[in-house]
Amino acid sequence: VICRSLAKSSYGIKRKSPLQNLHLVSRSIHHPCYPSSKFQRPPLRISIQLFSSLNRLPLRKTKLLNVKYGYQFHRNFWLARLASRLLKVRYLILGSAVGGGYTAKKTYDQWKDMMPDLDEYKWIVPDFIWELDEHIDFEKLIKALPDADDLAKLLPDFDKIGESFTSLKGFFSPGYNLVSEVIGSSDLLLLLGSPGETAFRATDQGYDNDKQYKKVSDKEKIDQLQEELLRTQLKYQRMLERLEKENKELRKLVLQRDDKGIHQRKLKKSLIDMYSEVLDILSDYDASYNTQDHLPRVVVVGDQSAGKTSVLEMIAQARIFPRGSGEMMTRSPVKVTLSEGPHHVALFKDSSREFDLTKEEDLAALRNEIEIRMRNSVKEGCTVSTETISLSVKGPGLQRMVLVDLPGVISTVTSGMAPDTKETIFSISKAYMQNPNAIILCIQDGSVDAERSIVTDLVSQMDPQGKRTIFVLTKVDLAEKNVASPSRIQQIIEGKLFPMKALGYFAVVTGKGNSSESIESIKEYEEEFFQNSKLLKACMLKAHQVTTKNLSLAVSDCFWKMVRESVEQQADAFKATRFNLETEWKNNYPRLRELDRNELFEKAKNEILDEVISLTQVTPKHWEEILQKTLWERVSTHVIENIYLPAAQTMNSGTFNTTVDIKLKQWTDKQLPNKAVEVAWETLQEEFSRFMTEQKGKEHDDIFDKLKQAVKEESIKRHKWNERAEDSLRVIQHNALEDRSISDKQQWDAAIHFMEETLQSRLKDTESIIEDMVGPDWKKRWLYWIGRTKEQNIRNETKNELEKLIKCNEEHAAYLANDEVTTVRKNLEARGVTVDPCLIKDTWHQIYRRYFLKTALNHCNLCRRGFHYYQRHFVDSELECNDIVLFWRIQRMLAITANTLRQQLTNTEVRRLEKNVKEVLEDFAEDNEKKVKLLTGKRVQLAEDLSK
Repeated sequence: VICRSLAKSSYGIKRKSPLQNLHLVSRSIHHPCYPSSKFQRPPLRISIQLFSSLNRLPLRKTKLLNVKYGYQFHRNFWLARLASRLLKVRYLILGSAVGGGYTAKKTYDQWKDMMPDLDEYKWIVPDFIWELDEHIDFEKLIKALPDADDLAKLLPDFDKIGESFTSLKGFFSPGYNLVSEVIGSSDLLLLLGSPGETAFRATDQGYDNDKQYKKVSDKEKIDQLQEELLRTQLKYQRMLERLEKENKELRKLVLQRDDKGIHQRKLKKSLIDMYSEVLDILSDYDASYNTQDHLPRVVVVGDQSAGKTSVLEMIAQARIFPRGSGEMMTRSPVKVTLSEGPHHVALFKDSSREFDLTKEEDLAALRNEIEIRMRNSVKEGCTVSTETISLSVKGPGLQRMVLVDLPGVISTVTSGMAPDTKETIFSISKAYMQNPNAIILCIQDGSVDAERSIVTDLVSQMDPQGKRTIFVLTKVDLAEKNVASPSRIQQIIEGKLFPMKALGYFAVVTGKGNSSESIESIKEYEEEFFQNSKLLKACMLKAHQVTTKNLSLAVSDCFWKMVRESVEQQADAFKATRFNLETEWKNNYPRLRELDRNELFEKAKNEILDEVISLTQVTPKHWEEILQKTLWERVSTHVIENIYLPAAQTMNSGTFNTTVDIKLKQWTDKQLPNKAVEVAWETLQEEFSRFMTEQKGKEHDDIFDKLKQAVKEESIKRHKWNERAEDSLRVIQHNALEDRSISDKQQWDAAIHFMEETLQSRLKDTESIIEDMVGPDWKKRWLYWIGRTKEQNIRNETKNELEKLIKCNEEHAAYLANDEVTTVRKNLEARGVTVDPCLIKDTWHQIYRRYFLKTALNHCNLCRRGFHYYQRHFVDSELECNDIVLFWRIQRMLAITANTLRQQLTNTEVRRLEKNVKEVLEDFAEDNEKKVKLLTGKRVQLAEDLSK
């Protein structure tokens, strides 16, 4: 407090602070005339602490100072000013440090927020990098390294080396240029490095024997460099072949695992693999899509016996074609589709048999099959055929491409050939070569004079610029022996001898001419020949222009360049077609999603299964009502005609009950259970059909109607009711009909109501029949101007006569006696109406039925108050209501039967029907023809086209 007061008083110019703002001690210091006698107080002992900006450090306490209140005689103002300035500097430094720290922290936070979060990219660095410090002791490694001085002593003197190179630059210039030229023309640049590096190595070795190179001439030095370079090339070539062989074996194992469904890791696919998958997808998806017709192919043309078939076999790595000496073996085009696979096999397009190309027996069988197909394709009177034999060859390491072997071009038609053989071969060759996507593999026999070949002229006509032609010189081993001037071979390979142009020129050896040679032995012979060939040593042939392997790689590279262009063109065409289809869809079906036939079927399948599930949501009351109503409609005629009416004709109640019991028992044993099951099954069908065909407002899609109808019919056809249901139902119905005890008045009234409804319905039907028999009455005749026919007049007269008979005897039996029929007929004849007895009986049946039904209805009204007499078994009463009891028994049997059938439906039959529906849908899902037949229309076809 004292220091703060002093700082305030001594800062700036000298001035006095108001006394009321100072501490008591400060007042005593500043006031010059303060009386010391009035304020004599005991000395105040205070503890002064040294404050530090490092607030975490413990503060040390000083000794207690005596401060006296009162007047001060000596005022040391210079000490206060010095203290205030020192304190000011301290706080300025402290404030600057705090402010600077805060600003630095804020700037750091801003830069930290601006930096991107690189945590998501830690996967780029392999995991073992982060774990290096756990396995390697970097401190020990640093200590083991030499110091900078020691390391400088180990380095060579680069200045002296540079001076040596400068002085010898002119001496080694020819060799340097030659080595660069040789390496630049080789395909081993990736293995040997750049021409400069190779030259440096060669010159480096030359410096080791500096004195020896000075003694020999420049030509000898060049020869030595060439030999050493050739040895190096062959060394790396063998190393490359060994690595390729190992890679081939490993890839074969991977393909075998994929073929067995074992996928241990995902391999990165090459461009060729992806193209191959695209071709397979297009072929599998659209049966009419012929991959070989849409994509480039390699057409192999050449003179007869020039070795074109052998070249094709070397590319396919199997001797699959029939061969002979001097005679025409290729009599029709053979299309060979090469692709990679786990096993080396071949199969024809129209056959499922696979030929194992690693077995000599299968190779012989394949050659024989090709020869048979060729001979069968040749028509009578012809030598060659235009029909193409399609063959697929799969194997590990095979490049994916399509090759076509054509019949050899001939210059003369010999005996035994058709006169038009030469022209036919030319037309076949031109037809294949004129395709702009065809790569022409022109085969020239190197063992014969080049002037005798006619295939080069043919190729020049079809591809004048040579943009899709590859020239192959075969039998170079024979050419090297027989040709007097080796430079002629060099001219052929350099493209200077023939006027034709080509993308590349190759020299190959296809064996010693022995038909039993294997592909491996031919490869070994070819490699051995070119290793010792004078043409290669004399630089007449370049390393990348020899061997069938380099030829195969070049052909594959050219093939896939054209494939890429062709696929891009087709992709553009597909995009344009899809745009047109999408536009048509948006215009016709703007609110519908694009669903193809399979997707529509899945949607319809879900809807159908939901509708089947809806059957389980039907209430028991609805099931029982519809079952009871339908069952009574089926059996009411039998009950009235065969049970009630015959029993009602009896004279007393005992006979009535006996007749009813007998007829009910017979009906229950034979017909009733079966009829009830039929009704239940038909009811289930109707409810199922109702749910299937019921339109759901705006959500209803009529495109599924045919499919739903077919599923419904097939499911109902497959569904069969449980056979044991009838036996259990028979027992239940028999027990229900045997019960005659009506428990309360409500059931009695319900039975009367049921009987009245049944009799009124029958009476209405009977009156309708009588009206049709006798014609309209006098009201309808007057109102509608309708008359009666002659037969209706006869029936009307007969009706009137029969009604008189009933009025005379109200208790008449149900049938007319013969004398009564005769009496009625004579009465009608007396009035001039001739009537047949059968007509009288037929009319009587309906008249008596109407009379009986009216009488029964009147009896129902009388029995409404008969429940009391029923409880007393109609003792001391003339009223008998046995017919009411009969209808109560029928009504109760119907209710119990409906309840039983409802339980069978909900517990068993609905589930079985659902199972049948699922089976039908699964069968339909596998039957594409069925789906095409049931899901039709413009919308489906448009969606199918879009999907493709």
